[in-house]
Amino acid sequence: MTQRRKREALATLIALIILAQTVAVSPGTMRADAESGASDRSAWRDARAQTATDWSQAVVESTIKRYPTAESLKGWGYAKSLYLYGEYLVYLRTKDKRYLDHIKDWIDLHVDEQGQINRPISALDYMLPGNLLLILYKETKQEKYKLAADKIRHTFDTYPRTKDGGFWHADTKSREGQLWADGVFMSLPFLIRYGQMFGDSAYTNDEATKQLLIYAKHLSDPQTGLLFHAYDESGAQAWADPVTHHSHFFWCRAIGWYALTLIEVLELLPANHPNRPKLIALVQQLVKAFARFQDKKTGLWYQVVDKGDLAENWLETSSSSMYTYAIWMAVKRGYVSKRYREVALKGYKGVLTKLSVGADGLTKLVDICEGTNVGDLAYYFARKRNENDFHGLGAFLIMNEQLRTTMAGGTPPTLSWSLDGR
Repeated sequence: MTQRRKREALATLIALIILAQTVAVSPGTMRADAESGASDRSAWRDARAQTATDWSQAVVESTIKRYPTAESLKGWGYAKSLYLYGEYLVYLRTKDKRYLDHIKDWIDLHVDEQGQINRPISALDYMLPGNLLLILYKETKQEKYKLAADKIRHTFDTYPRTKDGGFWHADTKSREGQLWADGVFMSLPFLIRYGQMFGDSAYTNDEATKQLLIYAKHLSDPQTGLLFHAYDESGAQAWADPVTHHSHFFWCRAIGWYALTLIEVLELLPANHPNRPKLIALVQQLVKAFARFQDKKTGLWYQVVDKGDLAENWLETSSSSMYTYAIWMAVKRGYVSKRYREVALKGYKGVLTKLSVGADGLTKLVDICEGTNVGDLAYYFARKRNENDFHGLGAFLIMNEQLRTTMAGGTPPTLSWSLDGR
């Protein structure tokens, strides 16, 4: 049998497996799943056809060429560390040591031999690089990485909270009493991973799930299933609703951060944790909403998610990567019906249309929203549509390492956050 015939046979086998899985669900979803089977297989073939290029490696190689030294990438920031976390996922698959060295050099620019970080951890945003500290401690066993991670962990002990226990977005007067959906991803995956690595899970599991539920209580919209961007306990902010105190719009990436956090926390949370069913219900709520508001033509999602009919709105790449990943993982883990696989595959195909190779031979990922505060509708619509922004590069790598590897017939790398490797 020729290689081409083998590939065709494999693709047919995968399609048959998917079809078999789509009908192996509860009776209430059986008919809908069966009816979507044909389009699901078509979406799978379309997306799989685009996996011939290793876009993850191409993005990493291009980014290293743009930022060859730690100095060129300096600044203890969440967006850069999100990208570097995605680079680590590519390292796990390729075992290219240059990628791990690139991450280590960046961390070493900001952390000294005593584990001191060269900026105060005064906001949730500054906790996200802690994931890289955990990775480097696991990879190298150098004590300074654990010492730095310990400092971030113990910041939670005295970090300011709302009256019902939610972490403020930042420990500053300008963010006093505010919960932003973005903040959960900045802080909670690190917290729950730290707990697993260092025997602190009794606290970290409860805290992470508690935070997700507090944020959902204030931000979740029962009509759309989406999340408002932020909440102000005092109601004094100009953007806060006078009754509910939440903001008025569904900004795409804020919801993406929250969805990613649900998935990552559930990956480590024990099966018998009492809050696990509540988190799965939130995943189901968001996946249903994502499917509802996905642009049917492109498979992408809009900057203001529920206002795709307005001409000023635009399709955004980082959030589309996040939603695609969250939906894919929700199907993979059995949190939602397999009929949502088609939504993820359409999203994946849509995101790949935003990626190309420029005249300089480097990858170009476009239509990535710049860093964004809470604002009115005109503010969200007017955000810059950046190219190769770290928010988008990191989200893309997280998504692509999961979907591309699966469709290429491989197994996505599994990250163990236990020091004994289990």
